[in-house]
Amino acid sequence: MTSQEIQLKSTVGGFTATGQLHTLSVWFILALRLMMGIAFLQSGVDKVLSGSFSAAGYLQNAPSANGSPVADLFVAMGETPWFVDFVNIAVPWGELLIGLGLLVGFITRFAAFWGAFMMLLFYLGNWDVSHGYINGDFAYMLVFLSVAAFGAGRILGLDAYIESYDVGGETLAERYPWARYVLG
Repeated sequence: MTSQEIQLKSTVGGFTATGQLHTLSVWFILALRLMMGIAFLQSGVDKVLSGSFSAAGYLQNAPSANGSPVADLFVAMGETPWFVDFVNIAVPWGELLIGLGLLVGFITRFAAFWGAFMMLLFYLGNWDVSHGYINGDFAYMLVFLSVAAFGAGRILGLDAYIESYDVGGETLAERYPWARYVLG
């Protein structure tokens, strides 16, 4: 192993996986962050600027038509006026803010978590397993989780600067360890 290669090791449920990052890995991690940032920012801006986004019809009809295993939950959400009002704000502005956060590398893990959560909901709502259980929504969910796991906001992003900010002689990340769960 050269000084530029990083060894990865994780144990979950008694199983250990090991791997090694290539020196080019940092650029691919950055590319994933920027790709998802652009995609979500563009989608959010389009919805916000159109001013006509409404989730009611989708929630009440699409999951049932797609055979989603949680279609009844989506229908119930779509028939709850306050929830539809919330979703009509949360989806466009959530996409916009998640995209912006990823693009500049600010609160990247927090943004990626919510991006993955949205993609899980889209996966369940857009249910179509005629070509298998893995589709674009599922793949995007995994990309968001990868961005979070790799701390992609530290790569040419604001999170690296925020984490190293001096707070009483310690870096912000040392002083407030919980910050690593939203930054990075």
